[in-house]
Amino acid sequence: MQQKLVIEESHREIKDSINYAKRIQNAILPSNRIIKESFADAFVLYKPKDVVAGDFYWLENCGDQVMFAACDCTGHGVPGAMVSVICNNALNRSVREFGLKEPGKILDKTREIVISEFEKSDDEVKDGMDMSLGSLSLSTLTLSWSGANNPLWILRKEGGAIEEIKADKQPIGKYADSKPFTTHQVNLTKGDLVFLITDGYQDQFGGEKGKKFKASNLKELLVSIKTETMENQKKKIDTAFETWRGKLEQIDDVCIIGIGFSFTSIYWNSSKLFFSHFCIVF
Repeated sequence: MQQKLVIEESHREIKDSINYAKRIQNAILPSNRIIKESFADAFVLYKPKDVVAGDFYWLENCGDQVMFAACDCTGHGVPGAMVSVICNNALNRSVREFGLKEPGKILDKTREIVISEFEKSDDEVKDGMDMSLGSLSLSTLTLSWSGANNPLWILRKEGGAIEEIKADKQPIGKYADSKPFTTHQVNLTKGDLVFLITDGYQDQFGGEKGKKFKASNLKELLVSIKTETMENQKKKIDTAFETWRGKLEQIDDVCIIGIGFSFTSIYWNSSKLFFSHFCIVF
């Protein structure tokens, strides 16, 4: 009986610690208020596998630019969450301390900081993250983008298929053949959709045969719902995931960022840019 009580107490303490860790991790994520202050409409599709996650999403306003990213750190649960705090801090420092705005250069500096942090250990640490990072110029509607293993998906208003810009095949972290990250430029127009994703959704096992959902099916889903409202898109993406997963365990964290352009005008007022009818979907 005494042993049972000791185990139950230990379980409660661990559970309380993890729940408090969740509060700390949530503090590094952009709040709904911050997202709504940056964009006219916004929501988040963010599904951690466990209480805490290795995936996180990030947003930073910097003058004329709005930067946003979907990030997937090594692991999930508590280990993944610890790595996410280090990687989030490195990303913040790259922009705030070093003043970088070009996505490729931001990824270069973030990698440098992450490696430097882990090299402080006597043990060799190869953890890091994959990332899809965009920087939108509000004055020109040009999207600068760079990716570490994770791509950029674009769905044009008149298009019937996803256009994919491939990421550099290297992580934010130690890598034998590391190179500078590439920055791509994309011109966007009214009605276009842009998606930044981590790999948890398409890697989920499910369906009748217990197979992976796959990126091709996710692309087809996004095309099929492109005329829906942003709120409905989020609901249908989430419902499709849960229906596919069924009773199987979720295998990884899930984070999808989709940006829909439905603006009607852009204008300056007292040196501050106002963006009318611009929506971002997370």
